[in-house]
Amino acid sequence: MEIIAPILIVLATVAAMEWVAWASHKYIMHGFGWGWHRDHHEPHDNVLEKNDLYAIVGAAMSISMFALGSEWVLGASAWWPATWIGLGILFYGIIYTLVHDGLVHQRYFKWVPKKGYAKRLVQAHKLHHATIGKEGGVSFGFVFAQDPAKLKAELRRQREAGEAVVRDSAGA
Repeated sequence: MEIIAPILIVLATVAAMEWVAWASHKYIMHGFGWGWHRDHHEPHDNVLEKNDLYAIVGAAMSISMFALGSEWVLGASAWWPATWIGLGILFYGIIYTLVHDGLVHQRYFKWVPKKGYAKRLVQAHKLHHATIGKEGGVSFGFVFAQDPAKLKAELRRQREAGEAVVRDSAGA
């Protein structure tokens, strides 16, 4: 029974991190943090992007939680759930790296899914990149992907309302 609480904390943290990632992406990366995120939306031949600095922020969050949960660091003041929260953040970071950087942007391996949820993830994120600039946009999450048809309809609405500049190739 002692293992159930840590497992639930890790799973809840991984799920919560999708919301944290969505909110960070929408309001920070496409807001005041656009300076780091911009090169991710523009063509380039660089191996690394300024956008990769956000991975360091995520790592710092995870490391901080490990420190808060460590008796080696805080002694009797350590908060045991923090260790498991830190592990959940780490797991989310691994999932993000494999899905976003690996599968969607093909930075680590070349595989284009032809069907299923993996295809939906790729389509949703490609539609996120359909806008020019930081205004408007759809699909700010990384692991839970909406129906691409709904995303295209929202892009079309944003273009017609003048809320976003949408690339012609987006089909919206």
